[in-house]
Amino acid sequence: MIDFTKPEFQPCLDPNRRHDFILLFEVTNGNPNGDPDAGNMPRVDPETMHGLVTDVCLKRKVRNYVALTKGDAEGYCIFVEEKGVLNRQIETAYKELNIDLLAAPANAADGKARKANNKGQGSEVESARQQLCRTKYDVRMFGAVMSTGANAGQVRGPMQLTFSRSASPITPLDVSITRMAVATEKEAEDQGGDNRTMGRKTLIPYGLYVGHGFYSAPFAKQTGVTSADLELFWTALMNMWDLDHSAARG
Repeated sequence: MIDFTKPEFQPCLDPNRRHDFILLFEVTNGNPNGDPDAGNMPRVDPETMHGLVTDVCLKRKVRNYVALTKGDAEGYCIFVEEKGVLNRQIETAYKELNIDLLAAPANAADGKARKANNKGQGSEVESARQQLCRTKYDVRMFGAVMSTGANAGQVRGPMQLTFSRSASPITPLDVSITRMAVATEKEAEDQGGDNRTMGRKTLIPYGLYVGHGFYSAPFAKQTGVTSADLELFWTALMNMWDLDHSAARG
């Protein structure tokens, strides 16, 4: 663990400073990022057989860490929630600002009448964008496209991650597994009492993955990133792997 109270680590918490960093993580007998188009096999570059982990996968882990450690704390809710509805989140932002999307815009400069019901227009869109930056940690850090539904525009996030690539070629394995039971009576009758169910697990024996990250101070000023936000991000990068350990997450 890094003690961020030490002077040598204080620059890491400065939101007005550019940050470039390298992320290294090991995978042993696990599947760091399955490809749904390939039967959930570990992602690989077919030309070099180096393993890949998408930026989206890493951001998901950061979001999950923040959600579990911060809960519903003010300013640390998550916009891209698992099984979430994004348009509902955008509508909530307008409600929090007391903007009625069925009435005429309150600001005369935004027009005398609403062009489309349940859609923001003019300065309302910018207000909703700023509200979501204030309340949603992942919008503030990673940005988001929020131009659907009620429309809250777009945010270019200051924290960007690249795909991670294994330092050496990997060897994806597809392993057969057996469950000594079946799900239905018909399966039991068809097997004559053998009652076995075959399955598959995919993994790589070992891989050292290298990813890169970039933090832009000018974009951070637009979204309102704080020192506390940066500290939470660095802490998430170190600890997020411990939250989803499983047989497939070695």
